[in-house]
Amino acid sequence: MSALVGAISKDITFNPVMEKEEKNKNTEPTHDDPEKTEGEGHEDDEDDETEEEDTKQKKALEKKELELGPQFSLKEQLEKDKDDESLRRWKEQLLGTVDFSAVGGESKEPEVKIQSLSILCKDRPDLVFAIPLAVNPKDRLFTLKEGSPYHVKFTFVVSSNIVSGLKYIHTVWKAGLKVDNTKIMLGTFSPQLEPYTYEMEEETTPSGIFARGSYSARSKFVDDDGKCYLDFSYTFDIQKNWPSIT
Repeated sequence: MSALVGAISKDITFNPVMEKEEKNKNTEPTHDDPEKTEGEGHEDDEDDETEEEDTKQKKALEKKELELGPQFSLKEQLEKDKDDESLRRWKEQLLGTVDFSAVGGESKEPEVKIQSLSILCKDRPDLVFAIPLAVNPKDRLFTLKEGSPYHVKFTFVVSSNIVSGLKYIHTVWKAGLKVDNTKIMLGTFSPQLEPYTYEMEEETTPSGIFARGSYSARSKFVDDDGKCYLDFSYTFDIQKNWPSIT
């Protein structure tokens, strides 16, 4: 989650974007309701950013739908240009031996199902969470120790058709302030029965008194056409020590 809180460095250097926002807040006149608490203001900012991001994505999807040409099912794609030897070999290399009856090769729309999210930390049991999450987004999902290396891993299944340009979009807030906004291109995947596994590069949790505390996160999986396959939120903590293993 650059994955989790990549915008806060080990020396607690915050994201320049966040610092700029803080500077602007300090210089702009405020007309806040005196009865409105600081926490409520942060929550409103977070909600506004989320709504704005959703609106932009919806508009981009609507525009993309107008620009798209004809779509083909997986079976039609294999039969199309079958007299072109180079194209045929390229398609076979991309798709392998596809069982249309098993992966739904008659559909023109790809389907991606995210199966699990895992947090991998050295000398600690893997934290594996089935998707969809079985907890309230405001309940703490996990706790990590400050200054600890970790990996984030996803497993997912692709069916029906090829998914092009699958992206992982991850946003993190602390005390209502955005501290990380990461977009990672996962790639293009053909349908298959076996789940795909994607493990991200190693990151290190931030350390220091200002890095400790509760974080809220939102993750999405979107393809090149703007289709969103999963959008989920959760909360996690960074503390001075690991929690006890039960």
